[in-house]
Amino acid sequence: MSESINKKVLLTVLIFGCFLSTLNQTLLNVALSNLMDVFFVSATTVQWLATGFMLVNGVLVPITAYLMKRFSTRQLFISSMLFLLVGSIFCAVAPNFTTLLIGRMIQAVGAGIIMPLLMSIVMFIFPPEKRGSMMGLIGLAMIFAPAIAPTLAGFIIDYYSWRWLFIGIIPFVVIVIFMAMKYLINVSETANTKLDVVSVILSTIGFGLILYGFSNAGSHGWDDTVVIVFILVGILTTAIFCLRQIKSSDPLLNLSVFKNKVFTLTSIINIIVTMMMYADMILLPIYLQNGRGFTALDAGLLLLPGALVNAFMSPVTGKMYDRFGAKPLFIIGLIFVIPSMWVVTDLTETTTFSFLMIRTIFLRIGLSFITMPLNTAGLNALPKTLVTHGTAVNNTLRQIAGAIGSAVVITIFTAQTTNHAKTLLVETPNATAEGIRTLASILGSSDAYYFMTTLAILAFVLTLFVPSKKSVNNS
Repeated sequence: MSESINKKVLLTVLIFGCFLSTLNQTLLNVALSNLMDVFFVSATTVQWLATGFMLVNGVLVPITAYLMKRFSTRQLFISSMLFLLVGSIFCAVAPNFTTLLIGRMIQAVGAGIIMPLLMSIVMFIFPPEKRGSMMGLIGLAMIFAPAIAPTLAGFIIDYYSWRWLFIGIIPFVVIVIFMAMKYLINVSETANTKLDVVSVILSTIGFGLILYGFSNAGSHGWDDTVVIVFILVGILTTAIFCLRQIKSSDPLLNLSVFKNKVFTLTSIINIIVTMMMYADMILLPIYLQNGRGFTALDAGLLLLPGALVNAFMSPVTGKMYDRFGAKPLFIIGLIFVIPSMWVVTDLTETTTFSFLMIRTIFLRIGLSFITMPLNTAGLNALPKTLVTHGTAVNNTLRQIAGAIGSAVVITIFTAQTTNHAKTLLVETPNATAEGIRTLASILGSSDAYYFMTTLAILAFVLTLFVPSKKSVNNS
């Protein structure tokens, strides 16, 4: 019995820590315009609070497989929470923008370690037939936090000071650290492995430049020299990094996980689904705020019910995964996702708030059938020795897919909005500039959703190639 209690206590501490890390990732999204006024910085500068966080996160994830071999579960978890604590204190007292940004970077170090750590621990302590349910519970924390963050942040900024976004997190992080010191046990064996410094440098430069290039492509355009150079150098460096991993006897990131067909296929579907998810989270608020004049809090409230449904569905779909396997869940999920993307390809200035809310709930139900089962199916297919590498690869791909998805969608939206504005100028010469701008923005959003519908259909086709549970069991 003590074994099961240990697992429950262990998971509770980990999920609580994960919740705080993930909450912190998206908490600032609606605060950016407010912080521009507070610190007198431009939109491109303030964006670094999000971009910088994502960069540190994306660069750290490939190294987590090594960290998990070298340090104990307990050491890593408590370290990640300490980074979150120190970063939050920096942000809470920040006298200027630079201090705030440094604080965000320190927080990101903690967040980068915790996600792969959590997934690996579940794979280590639970047998394959229980992993779906447990991943579902982690999904609850991972999805619930970003779901409530915009609404929570909107409320705090409207009624209190932005500093409370960080002050509020500090006591909870302290509680988690004390709980971890008391209850956390070491799950995996540590080994005295040497760190391949060259690989760390290559992965940092490679993934860093790719993420930076794509996250700037949306705002600067694809013809921007810096964007092109960063992406190309990033891809080249990453290719050298991959070759080095393949040749190494003790790689930093073991790419032999891709020899497994199920892992590779679920990774590709994961990239497409992540691109859609991030793109929708950016595009819908743009349409609501630019096209319709809603406030940030309105946009947060519109997304809230769908995200809550998604979070509470996560443990349910986890249990269903354990019973039926991944394939039927993916198919059901995409049957919800494809129409949800299709119905917003003809947005107008009179599309109702309730219609968009119901559509977002449908989209989120679909995603809850896909996101965590995807991770579990991919990792379940791997032998135990490769699980830490599998989680590191998985999380790295998700970071990059999120950046690419956001960049591509913003690019399509911007290009199409410009085209529509030109056409509208010719067709309706008497319309006001403001009217043309608003309508062009709405039409641009609709066009970007055509691209996302295509992505959803592509994911559906790929899903048909995922083996069913029976054939996985027999293999």
